[in-house]
Amino acid sequence: MTTKEIQTYSLTEMKDKYIGKVGTKERDDYEYELRMDILGRMIKAARQERNLTQEALGQLVGVKRAQISKLENSANSATIDTIIRVFKALNAEIHFNVKLEENFVELA
Repeated sequence: MTTKEIQTYSLTEMKDKYIGKVGTKERDDYEYELRMDILGRMIKAARQERNLTQEALGQLVGVKRAQISKLENSANSATIDTIIRVFKALNAEIHFNVKLEENFVELA
C-alpha cells in the first residue's frame, strides 16, 4: 500500500494562486474589499458595544440609518470624513497608517 503525502499551502500561497500575486489588480481589489469589510465590522462592533441602534448612531453622525447599515456591511462607499465622524460619535480613537515606500507615516 502506498500513501500519498498531503501537500499543504500557506494562506499567502493560496491567495497568490487563486486571487493573484501581490501588486496585481485582482489582488489589490481583494485586499481593498477585505479591509473595507473589516472596517465595517469594527464600526458595527463598536456601535453594539455602545448599545446604539443604527438609527441612533445615524442621528449622532447626521446621516440616515440606511447609510450606517451600508457602512457596516462594507465601508467602501463611505468617505473618510464619514468614517471619522462615525468613530468620533462612538467615542473611539481611529489611527491611519500610511506606508510611503519603506517608511511609515502615522496619523491619529
